[in-house]
Amino acid sequence: MENNMNQNTQNREELTIKFAKGLVGQPFTAKTGRECVSIKIPNADPADKTPWESIVVAANHVHEDKYGKGLWMKVPADGQTKVSRSMLTGQDENGKNVSSNTTRTVSNKELKAMMESYKTHDRSSVKDSLAQHSIPGAGDKPAKAADIQR
Repeated sequence: MENNMNQNTQNREELTIKFAKGLVGQPFTAKTGRECVSIKIPNADPADKTPWESIVVAANHVHEDKYGKGLWMKVPADGQTKVSRSMLTGQDENGKNVSSNTTRTVSNKELKAMMESYKTHDRSSVKDSLAQHSIPGAGDKPAKAADIQR
């Protein structure tokens, strides 16, 4: 029976989600005693200024890539994950901020698309965008001392 369970978990299709180190919060201990981390999900639209959504996963599910620059985790392809967003709703009579959490369930395929939305952004460089806007006098080469007539 146990051997059959191991075969089912090995045959399960998984998604690998890659993300930056800066999106992971401080580790904490859940009520159940497990070590967990919160992972922020950036908004797909840079103009969207709403607070980022977040997920909570077990700390041992998040791994560092071989270059030490990013992180990755594997999730089941047919699974679902709860995504939450904390929104500031106002202030109480004492002047303290009051916030509310909105939670929704998304498929893990949609979660991967949300986490890796940076891959769909325009990759034009700053140098290319500056070249489109001509600056008067910027393209002129400076005169050499030997070229200047006295």
